[in-house]
Amino acid sequence: MKITKLTTYVVPPRWCFLKVETDEGLVGWGEPVIEGRAETVQAAVHELEDYLIGKNPLHIEDHWNVMYRAGFYRGGPIMMSAIAGIDQALWDIKGKYYQTPVYELMGGACRDSIKVYSWIGGDRPSDVGQSAKDVVDKGFHAIKMNGTEELQYIDTYDKIDQVVERVQAVRDAVGQNIGIGIDLHGRVHKPMAKILAKELEPYRLMFIEEPVLPENNEALRDIATHTATPIATGERMYSRWDFKPLLEDGYVDIIQPDLSHAGGITEVKKIASMAEAYDVGLAPHCPLGPIALAACLQVDATSHNAFIQEQSLGIHYNKGNDLLDYIEDRSVFDYQDGHVKLPKGPGLGISINEEYVKEMAEKGHRWRNPVWRHQDGTVAEW
Repeated sequence: MKITKLTTYVVPPRWCFLKVETDEGLVGWGEPVIEGRAETVQAAVHELEDYLIGKNPLHIEDHWNVMYRAGFYRGGPIMMSAIAGIDQALWDIKGKYYQTPVYELMGGACRDSIKVYSWIGGDRPSDVGQSAKDVVDKGFHAIKMNGTEELQYIDTYDKIDQVVERVQAVRDAVGQNIGIGIDLHGRVHKPMAKILAKELEPYRLMFIEEPVLPENNEALRDIATHTATPIATGERMYSRWDFKPLLEDGYVDIIQPDLSHAGGITEVKKIASMAEAYDVGLAPHCPLGPIALAACLQVDATSHNAFIQEQSLGIHYNKGNDLLDYIEDRSVFDYQDGHVKLPKGPGLGISINEEYVKEMAEKGHRWRNPVWRHQDGTVAEW
């Protein structure tokens, strides 16, 4: 069996899909994208196809190493996202070739389902208490929300009070037994992150996510000394070599690699195993589409330290198109009692509605995250 063609589709709301074809008719799908840089990743995918056309798609480990190591310059969000989408598609082909879910080829599942959480609020969240109650009423046992608006290196305490009030509103609305994740989104600098971590501790959060930018991970040491709340990070880290110092330092409790950014199924499975050796939990990042989520579930299935999965149904980014629009059988992602069962179908376990993908690719997208500025005109972290 040989790889014959790679086709990419930039589709709304902000995704990029990849179709890998073979000379035996088997097709695999992947989701190579960086939010806001879809066309750049798309170009990187087609640069990498030179290493793949005419090759056996089943030799996934070798293909991964060629794509990564054949380039003198390696790593980073664009290249690793391109590799990730290709890797997902190759695993999809391999599962279909052997007529089994990908996780069966990775040692088999260690669980039947995994807990999922739902996003509430938006970039500048308001009325999150009612939103939290709404998703809990739908059966979710955990939610996540953006915690802050923009914050200066040193800012005023009224902004801290606003965060605390929002979290209090959510806790009051859902009670003590619902998990609440607060995403600080790298918007907060070390001095204010220490204050926030301490102020939010009484609310018994599930985790605080990206309290600082990943390039400032050394600050996690000081933040960790101010709170017992679990600290999560990793969506902007792209390989096991990025995660190595984070795990060695010992100040993170949950890692959040993204299956469409961190080298795909092959790489994230290795990252997950590294984290398990450090007694660190796994909660893959996935505010993306159905292919990315299906890939996440394959790794979740085989990772003992996976405890919860992000998913994008109803997320504020999904304007016009949502998670289920591009798949034939929407029931594969049915959420029951706050959990999703593992896909049972071969490969990634989903069937893509290719005609709809092509139709939406005609529309495409040019999604960009907003550019925020502080009152003094300086650019703020979004």
